[in-house]
Amino acid sequence: MTADAHLIEHMMNPKNYGKMEENDAIGMGKNPQNGEKVAIYLKVNYQDDPRIEDISFQAIGCTTTIVAGSIITSEAKGIHFSRAEELVSTTLGMLDNQTPEDAACTEMVALALKAALDTYAQKQKDPEFPMISYHINTDCTPQEALSEEA
Repeated sequence: MTADAHLIEHMMNPKNYGKMEENDAIGMGKNPQNGEKVAIYLKVNYQDDPRIEDISFQAIGCTTTIVAGSIITSEAKGIHFSRAEELVSTTLGMLDNQTPEDAACTEMVALALKAALDTYAQKQKDPEFPMISYHINTDCTPQEALSEEA
């Protein structure tokens, strides 16, 4: 499957979309500029190193957010937390090569995953710990719009 076909598949049939009622942790990524947000739900299998047994997401956002959520949750399903942290870092490290809009959407999903992982860790210390929410740093205003404002 080509890269374009892969993206179209995630756009037309997002994987892991929907609320997970029975979850061990929820994390939220938010874009304070436009109100978009992503929630990621984790079901964790804890042995020596916690592993993401199941994962889902919900989003109030654009198509790019849905595609990023589908791809990132597909990559995260079944992996240990240490690998999930690497997935977040790798994803955030690739944002410089994307348009501002795509970077913002992808960052929001990656930060939602990070928030879910961090929430799970905190819940191990305090079962009543609330959900963690992280805000994106990327400005999703297209460069053309910034030039027009100047």
